[in-house]
Amino acid sequence: MMKLVYGMLIGALAQALTFFQLQGQFKIKWMHDHPFLMSLLGVPISYLFLTSVKYMVSAYDGQLWPSRLIGYGIGVTVFIIMSKLWFDETLSLKTITCLLLSVSIILIQLFWK
Repeated sequence: MMKLVYGMLIGALAQALTFFQLQGQFKIKWMHDHPFLMSLLGVPISYLFLTSVKYMVSAYDGQLWPSRLIGYGIGVTVFIIMSKLWFDETLSLKTITCLLLSVSIILIQLFWK
């Protein structure tokens, strides 16, 4: 169980850092002016994703799909939260529906045996 929790937390951190790496250019001029330096953040972020997947696959006895679907759900959830907090984007009915579907995907993977 702890492997799964670690994997999900590391994955959420990686998703949040990816959000800043990719969307930060629209908020912070320095990030916009230095795309090559921002792309170098991909190395430590990739390591976080690798570590996240390793923990989650291990938690599911080597099965790949649960980690992929949980990672997808975490990614969508983090993106929606970060875009609301950082860019004050409104949550349309379509976005709220996608958020609910993402949370549903995570819950199915966690609790459907």
